[in-house]
Amino acid sequence: MIWNAFLLAVRQICRNPMRSLLTVLGVVIGVAAVITMVTLGNGATNAIRSEIESFGMNQIMLRPGMRLGPGQKVGAPDFKVEDGEAIRTQIAGVDAVAPQTSKSLTIVANGRNWQTSVIGSSNDYFTIDNRELADGRFFEDSEERSGAAVCVIGSTIANELFGTTKDVVGQQIRTGGFSCRVIGLLKTKGSAAMGGDQDDLVVMPLKTVQRRILGENRISALLVSMNPNSDRERLKLAITDLMRERRSLSEGEDDNFTVMDTAEIAEKVASTTRIMTTLLGAVAGVSLLVGGIGIMNIMLVSVTERTREIGIRLAIGALGREVLMQFLIEALMLGCLGGLLGVVIALGASKALCMMMDVPFIFNPAINVLAFTVSAVTGVVFGFFPARRAARLDPIEAVRHE
Repeated sequence: MIWNAFLLAVRQICRNPMRSLLTVLGVVIGVAAVITMVTLGNGATNAIRSEIESFGMNQIMLRPGMRLGPGQKVGAPDFKVEDGEAIRTQIAGVDAVAPQTSKSLTIVANGRNWQTSVIGSSNDYFTIDNRELADGRFFEDSEERSGAAVCVIGSTIANELFGTTKDVVGQQIRTGGFSCRVIGLLKTKGSAAMGGDQDDLVVMPLKTVQRRILGENRISALLVSMNPNSDRERLKLAITDLMRERRSLSEGEDDNFTVMDTAEIAEKVASTTRIMTTLLGAVAGVSLLVGGIGIMNIMLVSVTERTREIGIRLAIGALGREVLMQFLIEALMLGCLGGLLGVVIALGASKALCMMMDVPFIFNPAINVLAFTVSAVTGVVFGFFPARRAARLDPIEAVRHE
């Protein structure tokens, strides 16, 4: 009985190929959208996690003010150079501390100009951020102490201002109303998965930026590199206690600074991306509902068109459950057809979009199987009402139908 019902369903689908294709179009779009959104989300999550891990999972960042969100404190005092020195000398397990401040400026050289971020920090910044030199050198101690007009630039700056990354050491660039000599060129790190060019930066000694650009001794962040063998949570707690003491916070007062490590940042970013992926997948899944309604409508039309045929089958001895089975199998095949086409389209679209977005393509068998299964179930669920209607037709009335 099942085999005969299968053959009848195949014959009916092949008899109206265009109508069958249009029937499953909603299911195709739904399955393709769900798989594509989840695949892109997983790829973006992996890329962001890899990017953060490339900085090293032993970094801690301190910023003034509370974390973004409700209750954020405005006007929190900036850090001082002495805060970084206190962390370096008083807390065991700290390898390096780099005070940092920055400002977006236009730099000029060789008749060209470029908008970029000028960072003021120490040599520890390059160590903590895993930066290596392609040419030249880093700062000397005397240059850091005196606030000399020297800088280390990224490859994007070299290309935009000089048109090449060769022989840029020794060149002069002008920014913030003074000239600065290029003493080093950083190796290329490429674009960040979270957006932005990691090579689009100019690094100067901290005092140079504070005196000549900001006009104040402001420090917007402290970057801390901890020993890989250190207890991350213990170290963060020790830093928090030290900063609360140095910022004269009483026991009942909230922190007016934020302490985060790269592992926590990676997890939070990945968690946010997963939530967004789930929401996008759920929105795309609405197309499956629309596709199911389309299957039900066409199946009802099919029952109406084939009322006489159904009546003849029932009149010569076919049971109602056999007619029910025939239409359910037809609905199931439509759902499976839409699911299969959706999976194939999603694989191609996911690969293409991952290449365009520069994120890894991660094939997830589970979401593909789940989407295909849901499409099949959608066909059965929305095909049940038309199938039951066909099975309950009165044979005499059905045969009389024109």
